[in-house]
Formats: sequence, structure tokens, C-alpha cells
Amino acid sequence: MSDDKTKPGGQDRTRINVNEDYELRDWSKKFNVSAEQLKAAVQAVGTSAAAVEQHLKQPSKG
Repeated sequence: MSDDKTKPGGQDRTRINVNEDYELRDWSKKFNVSAEQLKAAVQAVGTSAAAVEQHLKQPSKG
């Protein structure tokens, strides 16, 4: 299902769509990370905002 911009809320608050420029910008700002870091986190754990946030809070390995 595509993103319905006329109906904010619901899934939009819990899922991250890195293919939408505004979502990439807003979520990157919220988590204080670059767009590339956000994309990598979504690739690693999926589109759940909670899972991405937890992933980004983990200390870096290496």
C-alpha cells in the first residue's frame, strides 16, 4: 500500500519509508543521524521506527 499523505498518523508514526525524501529528512533529524546512517539502520532492522531507534542507540562495533 502506498503512503497516503492525506491521512497523517497511524503507520506513518511507526514506520520509516526511506524512499520518501521528507521522511528520510524528518527521521534523520529526529534520530540525529545522517540520511545514510538512517538507511543503513532500516536495512539492518527493518522499517519499524522503534527498532531503528534501538539499533541507532547501540554502541558502534569496531
